[in-house]
Amino acid sequence: MSSSTEPRRVTIHDVARSAGVSRQTVSRALNDKAEIDGSTKQRVLDAARALGYRPSRFARGLVRPDTTTIGLVVPDLLNPFFTEVAAGALAAARSRGWHVVVYDTAADAEQELTTLRVIGAQVDAVVGYFDRPEADIDRFTAGIPVVLIGREPRTPRFSGISIDGEDGVREAVAHLVSRGHRRIGMLDHDHRPGPGVRREWFLRAVAEHGLAVAPGWITGAEQTVDGGGAALATLLAAHPDVTAVFAFNDVIAIGALREARRFGLRVPDDLAVIGFDGLALGTLVEPELSSVAIDTRALGALAVEQAARLVTGAAPLEPAELVVRAALHLRESA
Repeated sequence: MSSSTEPRRVTIHDVARSAGVSRQTVSRALNDKAEIDGSTKQRVLDAARALGYRPSRFARGLVRPDTTTIGLVVPDLLNPFFTEVAAGALAAARSRGWHVVVYDTAADAEQELTTLRVIGAQVDAVVGYFDRPEADIDRFTAGIPVVLIGREPRTPRFSGISIDGEDGVREAVAHLVSRGHRRIGMLDHDHRPGPGVRREWFLRAVAEHGLAVAPGWITGAEQTVDGGGAALATLLAAHPDVTAVFAFNDVIAIGALREARRFGLRVPDDLAVIGFDGLALGTLVEPELSSVAIDTRALGALAVEQAARLVTGAAPLEPAELVVRAALHLRESA
């Protein structure tokens, strides 16, 4: 994404020009100094509001570097995936001496909107996960950089970090086929409005081996360990001939591992399980979870790096540089 696609941030010069005053007068008005009369102050404030001006915390940070703040928005800090991404973002911001304010929206659309209403006045850039329409995000973040994670932006002024897991999913399916599996199911996200990209990757990978996925071999799962277990129970109750499953994420896959033991199944001999994300948590379960892994910390760090470039006016990273790719990490479960 070239810098030419980013709209120029409104500056104190623009406010001064619009209000017909000096930069010093704008500064006094915005900082509520007593040296200017009320009508002039109101004219400045009206101009700033009309232009969507936000005082640059970064500019102030040239004198007080502790004032630069990144807003990190995640849908669920109890999900270890988002915790790992947040850890990467926090470390990247800390290395710059910047602050991070973390907002957990609880995967709730109204809470996400509430977060958007308050975040714009508090931070210099926004990084994170949003399901709201881009028009909502734009309305509440006017004048500050926005970096979306896991979502390709359509609004030119937004930047986005994408996850490309197709090759990793292809590796996973190829491995399962090489081990003799022909009836491979999927435990998918249960709250998507339609087939998600990970399901599409899975179906394409299976088709490359001339295999079909029978109706009912894809079961929706809540994004919890219990949800993964319940989904596997549903799948196997209807289709006990399934011998391997690919899960939308590692949390669901870990639930499937636990449920497989309740069924008396040996993993991977009776049922192979592969997750997606590559969480550290996957090494703490037994058997250790095979997963299509991404570098979660690098994901968070890359988002902050792009935000930092946009805040400071440096050349932003190009779209090809804003991709985190996944690869199969084989452990004991497949």
